[in-house]
Amino acid sequence: MSSSAIVSDTNETVLVKKWEQEWSRVQEWVQPHFARPETRASAECLLQGLLARVERKNSWGLSEEVGRATPYAFQHLLNGAQWEEDALRDDVLSYARERLGEGGILAVDETGFLKKGEKSAGVARQYSGTAGRVENCQIGVFLAYVTDKGHTLVDRELYLPEDWLEDPKRCRQAGIPREVRFQTKPELARAMLQRALDAGLHPAWVVGDEVYGRDGELRRLLESQSQRYVLAVATNTYAWRGETQVTAGEVRKEVKTSEWTRLSAGAGAKGPRVYDWARVQLNSPARTWTRWFLFRRSLTEENDVAQYLVHAPATTSLAQMVEAAGKRWPVEECFESAKGEIGLDDYEVRKWRGWYRHMTLCLVAHAFLAAARAEANAPEEEKQIPKRLGPPHRRSRMGAFRRRRGLSSSASVFRK
Repeated sequence: MSSSAIVSDTNETVLVKKWEQEWSRVQEWVQPHFARPETRASAECLLQGLLARVERKNSWGLSEEVGRATPYAFQHLLNGAQWEEDALRDDVLSYARERLGEGGILAVDETGFLKKGEKSAGVARQYSGTAGRVENCQIGVFLAYVTDKGHTLVDRELYLPEDWLEDPKRCRQAGIPREVRFQTKPELARAMLQRALDAGLHPAWVVGDEVYGRDGELRRLLESQSQRYVLAVATNTYAWRGETQVTAGEVRKEVKTSEWTRLSAGAGAKGPRVYDWARVQLNSPARTWTRWFLFRRSLTEENDVAQYLVHAPATTSLAQMVEAAGKRWPVEECFESAKGEIGLDDYEVRKWRGWYRHMTLCLVAHAFLAAARAEANAPEEEKQIPKRLGPPHRRSRMGAFRRRRGLSSSASVFRK
């Protein structure tokens, strides 16, 4: 065996050991949520299945992947077993903070889950940004935690259209609790943000698109807690400047050519996301804090302009605002990876609690992937990880690790 192959094999062994330790760390905080040993075993097997490359990550597909003859144990785990999905959800945020670091950004966004029929809780013909059109689907509102080390989903809420609550029988059949009331998507986002802030998280920024930026209550919640935000808004969104109410569209027309600055909002799939940016200060909600309209203009289409409301300390620079605005894109990457790698959208549960339980277990798996990738991409590892894992014609320790953890066919799980 060549010396380079020996070094490569040694480096792989070190990295696999770290991933095994990471998985053990996850199990330490996950397992106490399941009091009964059979429920605990089902939860671990289901998580292993979510992390494996399975064509369909429903109860049948996952059962086949982990060697179970029937899906009944997984179905019971999602629909009938005794465990508190909200308590597990809270621990996901704690784990993300520990492994990805403090001072990250909270990004709120929604995604659609295409469904057939009308039995699944919250399903309706409604606009899905995922599909780009009106479809029969469920809509989930999610919170993502983003740091320089990585990003992961940390909270979830199911949007329930108003017409569902007008049909109590339908709600009972879908297992929707009697105390559930209609909440808009921004209201669901406010609940998740409040949970994160109550947990002691101090995010550098909160970011979101127009759906959330136009909600005055959400903005007031963040301002009341001296929380920085960059929220996209529509052109007709108004704010106070002096003693006059002005809209974002009106203020944009006042920006002079010399006031635009070309900056990157971060790296994209095709390179840096470079735009022209400008800002105009508005009234200050507190002595050392203020608001701005922030504008982002395309380099090729001058009329292609997006606008944001910003709340931050008065000393905040334009570059800092632009950097924060660019942190909204990782939540879309979270949806893509969660659906593509851990089956976020592969569930077949119909009831309210089943949806929340599936999503919560997906949060656990997604957070583990984020932590594992952070470990793989750590600066001290970058020079050690070989392009090829293990020497040729040998049984890879990486493969053995995946087989032990139910990840035997998932080459993408720890992809850099």
